[in-house]
Amino acid sequence: MKITVVGTGYVGLVTGTCLAETGNEVVCIDIDKRKVEQMQNGEIPIYEPHLDVIFERNIKADRLRFSTSLAEGISHGDIIFLALPTPEDEDGSADLSYVLDTAKNIGKLIKEYKVIVDKSTVPVGTADQVRTIISNETNVEFDVVSNPEFLREGFAVDDFLKPERIVIGSSSKRASALMQKLYKPFVRSGNPIIVMDERSAELTKYAANSFLATKITFMNEIANFCEKVGADVDKVRVGMGTDSRIGKRFLFPGIGYGGSCFPKDVKALYKSGLDNAYSFQILKSVLDVNNQQRTILVPKMKDYFNGQLQGKTFGVWGLAFKPETDDIREAPALYIIDELLNEKAKVKVYDPEAMSNVKNKYKDQLEYTSNMYNAIKEVDALIICTEWSIFRTPDFNKVKSRMKTPVIFDGRNLYDVNDMEKEGFTYISIGRDKTTI
Repeated sequence: MKITVVGTGYVGLVTGTCLAETGNEVVCIDIDKRKVEQMQNGEIPIYEPHLDVIFERNIKADRLRFSTSLAEGISHGDIIFLALPTPEDEDGSADLSYVLDTAKNIGKLIKEYKVIVDKSTVPVGTADQVRTIISNETNVEFDVVSNPEFLREGFAVDDFLKPERIVIGSSSKRASALMQKLYKPFVRSGNPIIVMDERSAELTKYAANSFLATKITFMNEIANFCEKVGADVDKVRVGMGTDSRIGKRFLFPGIGYGGSCFPKDVKALYKSGLDNAYSFQILKSVLDVNNQQRTILVPKMKDYFNGQLQGKTFGVWGLAFKPETDDIREAPALYIIDELLNEKAKVKVYDPEAMSNVKNKYKDQLEYTSNMYNAIKEVDALIICTEWSIFRTPDFNKVKSRMKTPVIFDGRNLYDVNDMEKEGFTYISIGRDKTTI
């Protein structure tokens, strides 16, 4: 099939590349000329594990091409995916300007039947808006489909190639049949393709992300309460997670969620509720708790250093919002760094993939190091913000020898409290007993 993907961010580039992998002819469109030239030269503009292999393979096979011309893309594709940014607006709603402006241009360009697919995460009713805008520009027959993505950064390729489910929102039998044909190679193991109306499909994405954010936030509140009453959140988590109704995933406490999806989507669903005279009380609490959780280590630092962070030097391990990505959008590490800079502390940082993105943001306000051990040289304390696997089993003797004082504030609970006591560290984590040597 001939496919066009408009937008080459995480979702668009993974979508286009993975659809090419099953033999489709894919053209990816982006207005960023430099980015398109980079991809035409075989360079991937994002870090996503395993994407490079199939990216290169499909370019060589001439199944994957890149262009800045929307007209070329509309002419090429039978199915046109809109994988465009929907950033958070000032009021918390999703900014649909990229989607709607592109829809208007599509209406001016289409000459024959097309399926227009909303792949971006969009509020309920967006498919109707896209349909109206295109209809105002053309008499050519077309259909609009909502096809939300469920891709985890760091696992996006596997999630696309082996999806747990595919959701297709369409009231058109013709469009639904084309979409099911497109996705059939990805569900050979029997995972479902679920067809529903457009509005239900749009809400499914927001509901799924908001529920997962709620689960994370609930566990963070339990962790905070554990500290008050002397319980161990790790034991509570295991006790809860073995209940099949609850499950083990998304029960790990820490310094809150971040990224391009959860923060934006929870706010957008909450705002959408208000716009429709409904107040999501649970989501309001999720937003409030997560805002506090992102910097919950800072009061612990102030308590340990008797309220004086000025002049102290902190090493930070992990800057991306999660491991296996270079994405720093809404990353808790950045909120902690901002607090430390406000307190006039010095900050040394290391992350396996996100260093350049952080450097673009902070310039010379931070010291950027080439490896994890240089980031803790002569620091007063280490702060762990992202659970990269390389941080899980460090050489603790080397860690201790590099630091001024062996103090670790762990926002991801990577280490065992008793083990850290034996290693001779002051180890302060989330929802577990503090150990002071």
